[in-house]
Amino acid sequence: MGRHHVRILGELADAELIGICDRDDQVATAISEEYGCPTFATLEELAERVDAVVLAVPTVEHAEIGVELLGRGLHVLVEKPITGSLEEADALVAAAQHSVLAVGHTEFFNPAVQRLIGLGVPPGFLEVHRMAAFKPRSLDIDVVLDLMIHDLQIVHALDPSPISEIRATGINVLTERVDIASVRVALESGCVANVTAWRISAESMRKLRVFLESTYYSLDYERQTLRGVKLDLDSPDRQLVPHNPEVERGEPLRLELEAFLRACRGEPSRIVDGQGGRRALKTALRIADAIEGRETQDG
Repeated sequence: MGRHHVRILGELADAELIGICDRDDQVATAISEEYGCPTFATLEELAERVDAVVLAVPTVEHAEIGVELLGRGLHVLVEKPITGSLEEADALVAAAQHSVLAVGHTEFFNPAVQRLIGLGVPPGFLEVHRMAAFKPRSLDIDVVLDLMIHDLQIVHALDPSPISEIRATGINVLTERVDIASVRVALESGCVANVTAWRISAESMRKLRVFLESTYYSLDYERQTLRGVKLDLDSPDRQLVPHNPEVERGEPLRLELEAFLRACRGEPSRIVDGQGGRRALKTALRIADAIEGRETQDG
């Protein structure tokens, strides 16, 4: 992900890309040559030159490095998940008292997701399928923290009510951690979300289906489309009519970085902040407990 952040930040007119730091010299050199940005031998050298940092490192290092950067008064966008534990997430949030802390839930900035959230209608039922081909990265975490957490954060954005029950199952296939997970999340509002994530699929699929009052939508993350039908309550035979809200396409990561920069400048901006990232992590960890048989109805 770091390479993509560098590409976009180097293109934005309202930010100056100062440089990168990577412990792998070959990676740092390759990215530096590709995008024409300086490299720094140490994080300390880079931190002295900048106002904000994108932290795209293994999850196990998010808290230690993030707390150090926030302690310097820098704004930080940390890739998802925010951390690997709630204690580490709390440390990051506490360190961000005078800085912006954003969490890289890129799918939240998918234009189709933003359009759906903008409708402002609470969902009654959601069904999500996220299937990705196997990639030898992010294997320090399971599929729930790697992929499903995107959808958990969006579920909470659509319906912020507390969780009443979680039921989950999962198996490992190609790694030592869970690679396939299927989850049922019930919220106190009455909404239920069925969420499935695979990271060993032969083909990619990222879709969300949501049922609202008298309306159904199918959201395609990859195509950035929102297609639906609505019950015409004014018609004598209560017909279903198409209802396809227009979506202006855009690159979610670019939109995320633009929102982060606005927040850094103190401008109104919708980001996934530290608390939002922590909540998604808390739900993901509860799912992990449920898979292991440790989850109870009240969590």
